[in-house]
Amino acid sequence: MTTNARGIAVLQDPKLNKSTAFTEAEKEALSLVGLLPEVTETEDLQVQRVNLQLAQKPTDLERYIYLMNLLDHNETLFYRTLMSDPARFLPIVYDPTIGEACLKFGHIYRQARGMYLSITRRGKVKDVLRNWPENDVRFICVTDAGRILGLGDLGANGMGIPIGKLQLYTACAGVPPQYLLPMYLDAGTNNEQYLHDPLYLGMHKTRPSTHELYSFVDEFVLAVQEVFPKCCIHFEDWTGVDAVHLLQRYREKYCVYNDDVQGTAGIVLAGMINAAKIKGKKLSDERYLFLGAGSAGIGLADLLCSEMVQEGLTLKQAQVRVHMFDINGLLEDTRKDLVDFQKPYAHKSAPTRDFVDAIESIKPTTIIGVSTVGGTFTQKVIEAMSRINERPVVLALSNPTEHAECTPEQAYTWSKGRAIYAAGVQFPPVHYNGKTFLPGQANNFYIFPAIGMAVFATQASRVTDEMFIEAARAVADQVPPDLLNQGLLYPLQSNILETEIQTAARVAKLVFDSGLARVARPADMVAFIRDHVYKPEYKLETARGTAA
Repeated sequence: MTTNARGIAVLQDPKLNKSTAFTEAEKEALSLVGLLPEVTETEDLQVQRVNLQLAQKPTDLERYIYLMNLLDHNETLFYRTLMSDPARFLPIVYDPTIGEACLKFGHIYRQARGMYLSITRRGKVKDVLRNWPENDVRFICVTDAGRILGLGDLGANGMGIPIGKLQLYTACAGVPPQYLLPMYLDAGTNNEQYLHDPLYLGMHKTRPSTHELYSFVDEFVLAVQEVFPKCCIHFEDWTGVDAVHLLQRYREKYCVYNDDVQGTAGIVLAGMINAAKIKGKKLSDERYLFLGAGSAGIGLADLLCSEMVQEGLTLKQAQVRVHMFDINGLLEDTRKDLVDFQKPYAHKSAPTRDFVDAIESIKPTTIIGVSTVGGTFTQKVIEAMSRINERPVVLALSNPTEHAECTPEQAYTWSKGRAIYAAGVQFPPVHYNGKTFLPGQANNFYIFPAIGMAVFATQASRVTDEMFIEAARAVADQVPPDLLNQGLLYPLQSNILETEIQTAARVAKLVFDSGLARVARPADMVAFIRDHVYKPEYKLETARGTAA
């Protein structure tokens, strides 16, 4: 790699900086002699120092802050560290630590990362996008932070989510980081705490009307097509209604997807496939009851029904097997407060506001928690599920950790070891009645980075629901029988890069089969994906005008 930068400018560029790994020849060529210690260390030795320093941090939030600071100074070492032990580092740079980091984002802020696009820039969005230093952006992860995790409206503090999501594109699936752009669309916030916080980093204004917001998003989406024509827009953590309606607004015209709607649906579908496999059943043999009927629940229900249609049901037959329960009770056909995308799941049923009553009347085989309310799968809930099912499936998907509908220990104990369980966050193994259970984590990071890699490699013109279904199947297929027998519904995180390469290859095949690819079809799909994978290795650095 040849650079015009020299001296201290090299050390201040996180893409060029190797810190103590510069060779003697590089120090001479780049005017670094005297600016660094008289050593040349390997990447592995540098990772050893990072681990030593991380071990001295008292909390995961402090470890998160340290790693973000490392990213600001040395991008290669940051990703080398994450990819050296993903099972350890993913919970630090993303869920569950990211929730606390977002709540305190304005207070722990150190350096700008990504772009902040304010609604006050209407009419000039293209000009703002052109300020980004990279000309070829392939993914923009964008939020207005209307609903961050289970934490609500966090405004500019929600910028931690797009930053973290795109780091997972690289750490989990090997998408090269130079093509990734995190973005916050600042349309204000209705969070009174932040509006009165002098350290809050966003506009101190309340949110606009839906019409104004969508008009701003329209300009943004159109500007991206012109400024970054190969870019896929990843919508993240918008309010439920906006998430669904904006996806509907753009999905048939542009390369866009919503991770909360489609990515969440994909990873939960993978878990459902494996839960049914453990029971010797098909998805279409099961009956489902959701606690929560927002964008995540509806997205999952829609994808689940699509897969049941593939198994031979009609869409109506599939929808009848899916029931939903929200803050106002069971969705049923006399309810007058439902939005358009909830109505297919409002069946003819007796009204009830009691979740246990709903279980007793519907007799679901699976309950899915997307409520964002911790502890709602009570002992009575799990016991009711256990009375009507030999192997009740319990998916407690809300996050961060304190928002999980129940813990795995509760599910296994209250069901006397019969529950098939997964959560939205990682829990340790549970020992019950002489048996060890492995609760899986239904985390989107098994799905959206693989989708990202497939889109990146194929230059897909659009993202479809079928891609998420295929990703779900691919993830499910990679859990070996011995781990399924211990209740694990998802692959081990320690090997996540290989898992996502295999998943991306299957999605890429579908992209080519669907005629959506904009590159030539390769003979070997897995090798094709591997050729695109980023490797966190230092390149030989030389000054322009000197020999490499």
